[in-house]
Amino acid sequence: MAVPFPATPRTRTSFATPSTPHGVSATPAGARVATANSVQSSPHYQTTRRHSLYGTEDRIVIDPGSYIWKVGFSGEGRPRDVFHVDRLWTLDRATDVAEREEEDRELEARLQERLRSVFHDSLLTDPKSRKVILLEHPLLPVYIKEMLARILFNNLQIPSISFASTPLLALLSVGRITGLVIDCGQLESTVLPIFSSRPLFPQLRTTPLAGAQLSYHLRALLLLFGTYVPPPATLSAAANIPIAARSSRVPQEILTDAVIEHIKTRCCFVGPPMDTSVDGRLISPSGGDDAMDLDLPPSDGPSESDFSRVGSADFEDVSQIGSSGFSVVSRSQIPPDRSNRGESHLQAMANLYKRQSTATDLHLKVVPPVAQQTGTGRGTLIIPGWIRERCAEVLFEGSDVDESSVAETILDALLKVPVDLRKTLASSILVIGGTAMLPGFIPRLHAELLRAIASSPSNNIRPPMRPDRPRPPVYDRYAPLRPLVPNLAILNNPAPPAVPTGAKGSGNAGKAPAFTPACMAWVGGSLAGAMKIGGTEVPREKWDEADHDAQQATSQGDSTSRTARGAARSVIPDWTRTMLPEGAPPARTPIPVQHNVVQAGAVAAVGA
Repeated sequence: MAVPFPATPRTRTSFATPSTPHGVSATPAGARVATANSVQSSPHYQTTRRHSLYGTEDRIVIDPGSYIWKVGFSGEGRPRDVFHVDRLWTLDRATDVAEREEEDRELEARLQERLRSVFHDSLLTDPKSRKVILLEHPLLPVYIKEMLARILFNNLQIPSISFASTPLLALLSVGRITGLVIDCGQLESTVLPIFSSRPLFPQLRTTPLAGAQLSYHLRALLLLFGTYVPPPATLSAAANIPIAARSSRVPQEILTDAVIEHIKTRCCFVGPPMDTSVDGRLISPSGGDDAMDLDLPPSDGPSESDFSRVGSADFEDVSQIGSSGFSVVSRSQIPPDRSNRGESHLQAMANLYKRQSTATDLHLKVVPPVAQQTGTGRGTLIIPGWIRERCAEVLFEGSDVDESSVAETILDALLKVPVDLRKTLASSILVIGGTAMLPGFIPRLHAELLRAIASSPSNNIRPPMRPDRPRPPVYDRYAPLRPLVPNLAILNNPAPPAVPTGAKGSGNAGKAPAFTPACMAWVGGSLAGAMKIGGTEVPREKWDEADHDAQQATSQGDSTSRTARGAARSVIPDWTRTMLPEGAPPARTPIPVQHNVVQAGAVAAVGA
């Protein structure tokens, strides 16, 4: 027999009674609050706070990258959605004012579409009742932050935005407030020291060797040394004609951005440092005086990074390989006396990589070009094993003023920090970013750090300018960092080296939680949102007030975008325009000429 539910006080008092005024509930306010607080979100959460599916206290955490976005709710261990975007912004910007405004309007329209998709498709939530934590890269342009804030406030009408630094949140995710964070992203790799939750922005260092450069380098290597097998025209041809007879060079049409990204993320890995000694002779992949025994060209030949520029010298159309900004050098642009030597150099480097690689070749099915789509199926791209293992060498090759290697960028940042902080920061290195997810990247980075510090500067000795003068002193770039070798440690190193007993600094290696490097910053933002300790918060009321003041101060002929941009500049936090810290020396004011003349006359009078 079914037992009816007993009437509860909430059921009896939830409707108006004749003794109460019309439209006024008889439920006391205290009873309503107690009833609302007694609802638990889940048996796994022994708290009274509602979960993000039912309540609105959890904030939206957005990590907007130039290529990959990660979105989700605060208090959760991983993002709800991770998706690719079509190159929203790059390192280049139009110099012409009209072209720049057109690019900004196009970017704003794409950002608006993407943010609407985040709330309505990925998170299925109402933006009007959700606060947002926006993760910002240290070098994110201010105009992009203004666009994001303008869309979130004016279009989606969110309550507030909290701007938080990506490296600081990544350190928070591993339970630390001091460390050296290197972010290997898509456009650039950035190194930022952080001490006691204070980012040291003047010591920030960056290099363009990152995911985009790796993609262009991989594309050039495949064009040079890859093999393409087109689909057979008929089934009888597939059975009778061998693959070797049908193989050809890799056409550029099949190496789309999606194919390159698939190869980079699914097939490539980072090999250990190469053995540079063969039969007691020292060799160098980038060419040098010690490499003459292997018939390599002298040091003026192309280096490892020139693979990306000389990669398709034998093709008819080499003017367009992606929109990278790194143009591929054709045969006509190589001096005539070096063209053959450049080809032998590239082939010698390929042979060197093949000898020291144990990776196997992979066969990848790809969509054939339009002229070959009348066959029996898809084409086959044969990826050599040494390309899979050594395509990331471009990230570790430095000795360039504009393109320092990833290891050299870390060491340069350590040289810029105060001396008393170097030991602490060197023992707390954290590697984040999507490029750092390549298998073997972090152990190889640790080995490159040790090799760069321990490298002997004997090759840089120059002869004296005059025979009667002594030899100039040897410039040892990283000599001040050599005592820090026992303390170098990467917190999220999956294969930490053996630590001797008693070593404190190097014992931190591998102690970070097992979060993926690409999601560490988002996890830190989720933790900050759950603890209500986000970054600089901009409420909607402050934005509306600044917008109203800017509209009153701006003339009627100005455009709306300029007005909104002026309002954003007054409320959007920007570390490049912050005030000097307490105790910093003030700027000296120039002395007027008249005052200087009078003072000089007074001094002359006193002397007389």
